[in-house]
Amino acid sequence: MLRQESGRIIYHYDAEEVWIEPWGKNAVRVRATKNDRMLPEDWALIKQEAPAGAKIRVDEDGAALQNGKLKVCITKGGKITMYNQNGTLLLEEYWRNRRDVTDPKCSAIEVEAREFRPNIGGDYHLTMRFESLDPDEKIYGMGQYQQPYLNLKGLDLEMAHRNSQASVPFAVSSRGYGILWNNPGVGRAVFGKNIMSFENYGTKMLDYWFMAGDTPAEIEEAYAKVTGTVPMMPEYGLGFWQCKLRYQTQEELLEVAREYKRRKLPIDLIVIDYFHWPRQGEWKFDPVYWPDPDKMIEELNDMGIELMVSIWPTVDRECENYEEMLEKGYLIRTERGFRTGLDFEGATIHYDATNPGARRFVWEKVKENYYDKGIKVFWLDEAEPEYTAYDFDNYRYYRGTDLEIGNIYPLEYARTFYEGMEEEGQKDIVNLLRCAWAGSQKYGALVWSGDIASSFGSMRNQLAAGLNMGLAGIPWWTTDIGGFHGGDPNDPAFRELFVRWFQWGTFCPVMRLHGDREPRQPQVGTTGGAHCRSGAANEVWSYGEEVYQICEKYMRMREEMRGYTRRLMQEAHEKGTPVMRTMFYEFPQDAACWETEDEYMYGDKLLIAPVLEAGAAVRKVYLPKGGMWKECESGKEYSGGKEIEVPVSLESIPVFLRIR
Repeated sequence: MLRQESGRIIYHYDAEEVWIEPWGKNAVRVRATKNDRMLPEDWALIKQEAPAGAKIRVDEDGAALQNGKLKVCITKGGKITMYNQNGTLLLEEYWRNRRDVTDPKCSAIEVEAREFRPNIGGDYHLTMRFESLDPDEKIYGMGQYQQPYLNLKGLDLEMAHRNSQASVPFAVSSRGYGILWNNPGVGRAVFGKNIMSFENYGTKMLDYWFMAGDTPAEIEEAYAKVTGTVPMMPEYGLGFWQCKLRYQTQEELLEVAREYKRRKLPIDLIVIDYFHWPRQGEWKFDPVYWPDPDKMIEELNDMGIELMVSIWPTVDRECENYEEMLEKGYLIRTERGFRTGLDFEGATIHYDATNPGARRFVWEKVKENYYDKGIKVFWLDEAEPEYTAYDFDNYRYYRGTDLEIGNIYPLEYARTFYEGMEEEGQKDIVNLLRCAWAGSQKYGALVWSGDIASSFGSMRNQLAAGLNMGLAGIPWWTTDIGGFHGGDPNDPAFRELFVRWFQWGTFCPVMRLHGDREPRQPQVGTTGGAHCRSGAANEVWSYGEEVYQICEKYMRMREEMRGYTRRLMQEAHEKGTPVMRTMFYEFPQDAACWETEDEYMYGDKLLIAPVLEAGAAVRKVYLPKGGMWKECESGKEYSGGKEIEVPVSLESIPVFLRIR
């Protein structure tokens, strides 16, 4: 049965009901369920006014919805197809059954496009199948994965959050469409040559958003309008950030800051990482090692350096807040027995970020002990839990890391500080997070790529991760310069990697030095987090004089670009434009740019070609058609539309300015 109601097409057959409605310009939202009602949640999507001019037609053969450049059809048998303004088929559901024997793909194998397979407890294992209409299609976005491929066609992706993996399920296609899988939950996405599919392992309904656009920029900006844009990046986000795992005492951190100032190096921010607190769940400085935070913050302010502190969502059973949070229902619940989610430096459980009261409780502690002292920037380190938990509201179990992974959790973690700071009147809000989901950007999510290896292979993976995160709608992104795990500052091989990463990091949305270097430092103290020994020094002077001179050059380069970077951040705030842009984003008419995966545009003017292998003497660079390019290091000018070879030394990477 098909009908038009409340500005949408409604299809009903047996237990299934499908809603198709316009949702923004040139776009629709599709929902389906086999429960007795649609759920009210919009998840990543923001409510939209009905677009002017959207039209619906229903007749005996089916129904159609026209919304700008997009036309959506559904047959009387329930099959959905979508076309652009030129009549090109963009999306077709994968039906292999005999419900409609006139369908050219009628088949006896009985595979549904929208498959709701019941789980015990009332949810469904949902699979949404689409035809793969073009084996040469290119697909981008979907968040951050630790693999080197920019083009995701042919890949099988787990949709789950892990340390260094962030699923943000919005994809942009070379065929002129964007699709958001608006189903928060653990699942899978397959972009095969024979079929494309999305899965959610436990949900009550299907929900996706689809739009047609002529360019990647048009698609990206339309997506930003229905999911939100980042705030304006504060001034301190435009320069250099210093971090390591971990500064163990107040004096150690201050001495690093003083040394940056003694050397007259540009620095915007320094970070106090984990276990600066007495116990997890006590969101305050440990007075043994941080005896006078007010004085520390005052001195940093006098030097013009902002302070960022790490916040963990874990609550130790022995901490001062545990009993109160337990009584008020602010902690996640385990299936049975001892309530613990993570056994690391104490038996801990996570606060329930989906509970507004829990978010308020944590914010009040953070406000009292950090924000009111002048700290305005927070690093929410979503520690990886290992537990079995039960969600009493949705009647389902979460196992392994699924609760943090549960996809809605990164969104809610970011809200904890965004809502609190917004109430305090702060508008330019930055939340440094290891995970994000669709819509996290509107809560000031700056995503970093997690605890990654220190290797050239890992560096190559981060390039693909950062570019795909931008296309997935998360324009604020950063990575640990040098990688996180290991790396000895005295090792010549690691020094080369560090230099190449530092040079590339200059042209990331946020330039942030971080890592856990070898060998370990001696333990300072015996209480609190003292036995979380820090790694070796990780400041720019820690790698020898040759490396220091290169770092200084690129730090000053970043500072000289401050006005340009500010403009790019303004574009991200206003339109959702990525700061790091794939070549085809800026040059969609140049076919070679769709094939180029190891270089990118930093904004609209600078082409960046990171050096991604050890011992490189030359770097091949493709210069897009239709313009002139000036190599910043040598001053040489080149016409576009060709590949060139650029000699490289340790002192620089190829950077080209688009001059016309």
